[in-house]
Amino acid sequence: MASSSSSSLINSQLARSPPAIPIPTPPLTNFKIGLCQLSVTSDKAKNIAHARSAIQDAAAKGAKLVLLPEIWNSPYSNASFPVYAEDIDAGGDASPSTAMLSELSRLLNITIVGGSIPERSGDRLYNTCCVFGTDEVGRIGIGICYDIRFPELAMIYAARGAHLLCYPGAFNMTTGPLHWELLQRARATDNQLYVATCSPARDTGSDYVAWGHSTLVGPFGEVLATTEHEEAIIIAEIDYSILEQRRTNLPVTKQRRGDLYQLVDLQRLNSH
Repeated sequence: MASSSSSSLINSQLARSPPAIPIPTPPLTNFKIGLCQLSVTSDKAKNIAHARSAIQDAAAKGAKLVLLPEIWNSPYSNASFPVYAEDIDAGGDASPSTAMLSELSRLLNITIVGGSIPERSGDRLYNTCCVFGTDEVGRIGIGICYDIRFPELAMIYAARGAHLLCYPGAFNMTTGPLHWELLQRARATDNQLYVATCSPARDTGSDYVAWGHSTLVGPFGEVLATTEHEEAIIIAEIDYSILEQRRTNLPVTKQRRGDLYQLVDLQRLNSH
């Protein structure tokens, strides 16, 4: 039988290096989030106009934070990415997708997590997520699709005081039914925070068929809002005040075995 160390030997702060940052209180603790599960075509201008309309619709329904899908301005294929890629740093006409997102964020006074688009930087291509707006909706950690499979990334975000993790993603018809909801609920439960995901709508005629099922998960691992595979805009409530309540009732953050293991945030450690 394994023996456990007495509570006096457990220093939970040592389980995170540097020590975890307490959750800050953002200007907005209760607000609506909009998840825009969009159909994507081969017409880039049409995709941008369609995303603009969906964001406006979500904002009109009260959303202060809007999340778009992974690769919403381009077909999801290796052949398409170089053709649809934008120079985000150059901006303007070189990046019409981000120009639209920046403009809408300012005009509507909302925060937009802009899903992801193909980005060209020099001779390299990237799958890039840009965020526009203020910090009034709290600390948000960003991952794209496959990133949700790495618990360490979510743990580092939580240790940095994140309230919410956003994952634009496009799981397929194999990984979607098996892992999509499972991983969202795991990341939310492990870190006792909100997790929001946004997928493209399913198009069975495309080369890559997305699972859909964009979802908001609460800090107890509960599915708060979701949809099927068709195009949809989900509007759901986020209440950050329950984060501390969940962590008090299930105090895993205070019961980590800092004498046995440690998660090291190299970026924070090296910045000190």
